[in-house]
Amino acid sequence: MKTTNTSGLHRTLSYVEYFTFGFGTMVGVGWVVLMDDWLKRGGPAGAALGFLVGGVLLLPIARTYGRLVARFPDAGGEIAYAERVFPAPAAFGAAWTMVLSYAIVCPWEAVAIGNLLARVFPGLNSFPLYEVAGRTIFAPRLALGLALTVGIAWINTRGMRSSGVFQDFATFGLLALFGLFVALAFVRGTPANLPPLFARPGSAGAALSILLVLQVVPYFMTGFESIGKESEEARPGFPAGGFGRAITLAEVSGFLFYATVIAGVAWIFPWRELVAGGLGTEAAFARAFGSPALARLVVFAAFLSLVKIFNGNFVAATRMLYGIARRGLVHRGLARVDSRRGTPRNAILLMAALSAAGAFAGDALLVPVSEVGSLAVGVGWLSSCVAYLAMAHEGGPGSRVPGKFLAAAGAVVAAAIILMKVVPAVPGSFTRAEWIAFGAWSALGLVFWLTSGGSDPRRGSDPH
Repeated sequence: MKTTNTSGLHRTLSYVEYFTFGFGTMVGVGWVVLMDDWLKRGGPAGAALGFLVGGVLLLPIARTYGRLVARFPDAGGEIAYAERVFPAPAAFGAAWTMVLSYAIVCPWEAVAIGNLLARVFPGLNSFPLYEVAGRTIFAPRLALGLALTVGIAWINTRGMRSSGVFQDFATFGLLALFGLFVALAFVRGTPANLPPLFARPGSAGAALSILLVLQVVPYFMTGFESIGKESEEARPGFPAGGFGRAITLAEVSGFLFYATVIAGVAWIFPWRELVAGGLGTEAAFARAFGSPALARLVVFAAFLSLVKIFNGNFVAATRMLYGIARRGLVHRGLARVDSRRGTPRNAILLMAALSAAGAFAGDALLVPVSEVGSLAVGVGWLSSCVAYLAMAHEGGPGSRVPGKFLAAAGAVVAAAIILMKVVPAVPGSFTRAEWIAFGAWSALGLVFWLTSGGSDPRRGSDPH
């Protein structure tokens, strides 16, 4: 049964869809196309521990989001929390930066589909068009990225029900194949493939190996909090506590997925050979089993993962744009909802255009985008945890508000994520390219803010 709320969005989502959106918006194709980069940074132990430690550190943030979403089910997400305690410019800045953390994933996936499928179909690396940062853009790979963008946009225009069913299918398909791969890896592999456990020698080298992986964990773990952006589209009768349970389950499932697949790949294939050859997860399985068919199955699993993370981030970004627009902070046309489909049509068209434009940058986009996304999500997480703390203290000193300690811990973790990227002395901090990308997005947000007149974000904020 389809129900529409006062915002015009259709209410169709169940607990299953909230899990698949949370997990599916988080886990993409990095576990295939960037496995060599993760192992180069940390080695098998450093990379697996980086995701395990990072995932545990993010649990306080996940729990805080669960409480915030239950209290404020609003598509605007971070702006719905920040507007209650921060000045209007700060609330908008936090929300606009968080939009980046989702929006930046969409062109990443439009590029990654060509990178992924070319591993099985080398003919896609033909008909070169031009170069970006030394990387060649090939016509078939670009066409694939543009076709995927059009397909995801079309699914989203059909309504949230279509997006949710699509997300369920892709997520559970990936998890089924993931279970098969892990079983094969640990049956066929050997611990002799693991040493050295860390990418750098000594205790200091081990710590640095973990740190270099920790720096990209926020980007690859971004998505569990996206559940809040779809919270206005819950089925009637959906319990408020269900949001928090779905967020926590998605977050824990995400970091366990990453740590397990890293361990499986290192167990089945000598990781230094994989790094030296710039190989991916599918190559490790193909060489270990002598089976090109198994490599194609890994690529198919990664394809399912790619389309679901594209869909999940696309939904989250469009809902945030919609939530910000109805407050009058960007053009109000982005808040227009299709009366028949119950979707923010113009926000969908804008995200499709931005994703298609990013696809033209090619492979040079992949690793720098991970770095920029880590900072962007750190800003959004910090603003939400601080907002929760500020609202918790409204009851006065000594007031008993659940989750204050977790929110404080989450704020510390989010602040550390930001510092890791902006302090030049920290290995792996922002380079000029990342600062340029982040500055360009911030400048675009400033233009939107100034042309909107800098309205109070509280205006039009109540979705019910």
